[in-house]
Amino acid sequence: MGGGGQQTESSGSAVYTWEEVQKHCHRSDQWLVIDRKVYNITQWAKRHPGGIRVISHFAGEDATEAFVAFHLDPNFVRKFLKPLLIGELAPTEPSQDHGKNAALVQDFQALRDRVEKEEALALGLLWVWGTSWSLTLLCSLMLATSQAQAGWLQHDYGHLSVCKKSVWNHKLHKFVIGHLKGASANWWNHRHFQHHAKPNIFRKDPDINSLHVFVLGDKQPVEYGIKKLKYMPYHHQHQYFFLIGPPLIVPVFFNIQIFRTMFSQRDWVDLAWAMSFYLRFFCCYYPFFGFFGSVALISFVRFLESHWFVWVTQMSHLPMEMDHERQQDWLTMQLSATCNIEQSTFNDWFSGHLNFQIEHHLFPTMPRHNYHLVAPLVRALCEKHGVPYQVKTLQKGMTDVVRSLKKSGDLWLDAYLHK
Repeated sequence: MGGGGQQTESSGSAVYTWEEVQKHCHRSDQWLVIDRKVYNITQWAKRHPGGIRVISHFAGEDATEAFVAFHLDPNFVRKFLKPLLIGELAPTEPSQDHGKNAALVQDFQALRDRVEKEEALALGLLWVWGTSWSLTLLCSLMLATSQAQAGWLQHDYGHLSVCKKSVWNHKLHKFVIGHLKGASANWWNHRHFQHHAKPNIFRKDPDINSLHVFVLGDKQPVEYGIKKLKYMPYHHQHQYFFLIGPPLIVPVFFNIQIFRTMFSQRDWVDLAWAMSFYLRFFCCYYPFFGFFGSVALISFVRFLESHWFVWVTQMSHLPMEMDHERQQDWLTMQLSATCNIEQSTFNDWFSGHLNFQIEHHLFPTMPRHNYHLVAPLVRALCEKHGVPYQVKTLQKGMTDVVRSLKKSGDLWLDAYLHK
């Protein structure tokens, strides 16, 4: 079939086997499958609005579930796919690659269809309405709270889950993350969509690229230990995590990465939005604290916000499975990398409804106020197919972060000394 496919690629009428498709998984040669249609995305990947990396992660694979999950209007996007069509899977080939559970995939698609119908009929759209030391501290706490909540709001816009039209989500996303938070929408999109596409998968999820500061999961520590890699005293990482994890992720690592990306990519629009935040901030607080006092204030606010951000985001991912690419179906891949935190009024507010991390990862464009409605349906589907569905208390979610770091550090030490 490969020869026949090459002869008729321009017409898009060739047929291919999964074995043939899976050969095209390199940077200079990328094919993927959507709804049994085979597309050559080698050149298109460079112009992909979501970034080259997130689409390249599915080279040589079936990307149907990710395509539906990330695009608010798949029919509109399919117009851009037509020139890339080179054929389809042979009739004898299964719809799923790598021996994925076809029944589970079909049941999840049925659940997705049901949820979309219920949203369209009854659930609607999400619209958001919304110089003493003691006073300075109170001001810092209020600013940190507003920054954290603005972070959840920009997250909603970034996932296209607020407005019906994507263009308004994109415009408001730039305003919220740029003018209200001083960050870059394009930086966030390219980083965060990779995380959603391949959560907790080494070399594909940037959120678990710890730059050798930590070893994560069960496999990476052993790999480092066997290779005698010791960039840090990893058997103490559950202790130094409190010194360099929550305090520094946002004020140091993210800020450096954001501005480096904006300048290296010549993203002047996002840079202008980000600078408008800092201009507004200094105009407001310079009269009270002066220049250096204002710098100290924003640094302390980022320090507080960073703790909030790290604990909320990591308690649903860090203790979960981390591995190299295993070509799992969408539901199994997301459930192995995510867990939920119990619902309560406080937890919903504190986490921006990301305590429903499972539902958010399965339906990334779903408005946050609908997560609790679809959660029982997802749990029932998981029980039917024997897929673990984990729900923890807020306290256990946080303590499991530290436990998982200690476990990984112990695995590293054992492999480093004895293997």
